[in-house]
Amino acid sequence: MAVFNSNIVIRVARLSVLALSVVFMGSLAAQTSEELIAERIKPVGEVCVAGESCARGGAAPMAAAGAAASGEFNVEQTYQQNCNVCHASGMAGAPKLDDAAEWQARLADKGMETLVANAINGINAMPAKGMCMTCSDENIAELVEYISGQGQ
Repeated sequence: MAVFNSNIVIRVARLSVLALSVVFMGSLAAQTSEELIAERIKPVGEVCVAGESCARGGAAPMAAAGAAASGEFNVEQTYQQNCNVCHASGMAGAPKLDDAAEWQARLADKGMETLVANAINGINAMPAKGMCMTCSDENIAELVEYISGQGQ
């Protein structure tokens, strides 16, 4: 006759329950981990194309970029958004908007074509296109004419 040792049976049962608990908890942790990863990598925004309604907010968020998005170029607005910081204060040697004498001297010395080329390619502390990456070369030429007083 086989004699069962109750201590062994109880230990095996406890180990089985412990093993099942570990497996179950691991699957819960894996689901939670996957959910956390999905939350971390979800998109933070969306791309809105001019003329299309965005899922959040319709066309209103596009109003700030309206002129650029619609293909219209507003020289004064673009100056305020991109050029004003340096050309209003003379930062890093930038000629000021209202300094006609400085602009006349630059125009006489270099000519409009060189000034436009410098604005497009950047010169000294001024980055290429003055950081107006949506501006075409023609837009930059209009801006130079505006800032220099030649386009007013």
